[in-house]
Amino acid sequence: MAGMEHPTRTTAGSSPGRWQPDTYLRFAGERGRPFADLLARVGAESPEQVVDLGCGTGALTASLAERWPAATVTGVDSSPEMLAAAEVSALPGRVGFEAGDVRDWAPAAPVDVLVSNAVLHWVPGHAGLLARWAGHLAPGGWLAVQVPGNFRAPTHALLAELCRSPEWADRLADVAPAPDTVLEPAGYADVLSAAGLGPDVWETTYLHVLRGPDPVLAWVRSTVLRPVLARLDGDDADRFTAAYATALRTAYPARPDGTTLLPFRRIFAVGSRP
Repeated sequence: MAGMEHPTRTTAGSSPGRWQPDTYLRFAGERGRPFADLLARVGAESPEQVVDLGCGTGALTASLAERWPAATVTGVDSSPEMLAAAEVSALPGRVGFEAGDVRDWAPAAPVDVLVSNAVLHWVPGHAGLLARWAGHLAPGGWLAVQVPGNFRAPTHALLAELCRSPEWADRLADVAPAPDTVLEPAGYADVLSAAGLGPDVWETTYLHVLRGPDPVLAWVRSTVLRPVLARLDGDDADRFTAAYATALRTAYPARPDGTTLLPFRRIFAVGSRP
């Protein structure tokens, strides 16, 4: 998922609980589109070294080799489950995958294109990490990141409210999603500029048309809900999920045709080194 959301992609240093590639890939098309939109603004013509930090299942990582056939592409992820799924996308000498924590990662040599899609929101205080990544770029190199910008949306606000409610606060208050998890677009522009990169920053709200029973719950199961359920066992997990599902149905009602609309804001930041 060379980036999916964060893409069941994983990031190094993410919250506890195993990633489930099959669950995440139920919405592979919706999660993959921001990756394509991000890369459309990367102007590298013939890079030699391309790295995808938080590569997830690897399918989108492999697409980088299609765009730049002469490049060596490396995907980095901390999840054994994701890396196992990524092996089907490996191409000897062209596309490879390795275990690593994005918080500690450093390349052996400068990188021409560094991509991280739906990863940084799992890393608290990631502005400093983004600046460090910029320092790994070769002259003329490109840094491209995308993060979900929906931490004030009902999906997250309702989950945070439930985590902090009297019934659950003692176990879940510290994993409730925070509204300031990511920067606003101007914040990312400032970080890239301070790191000596020319910034290209924007936001997009996708309107996903979801189908099936409780589709918004299905969407968040492999992302923001994952670290919460990792704290609960059996009946408690079921009770919490049922209460959250009820709240989501009110916030995101099914339409007469059976579909449910999920607005999803994402923030994109691309920087190029002169």
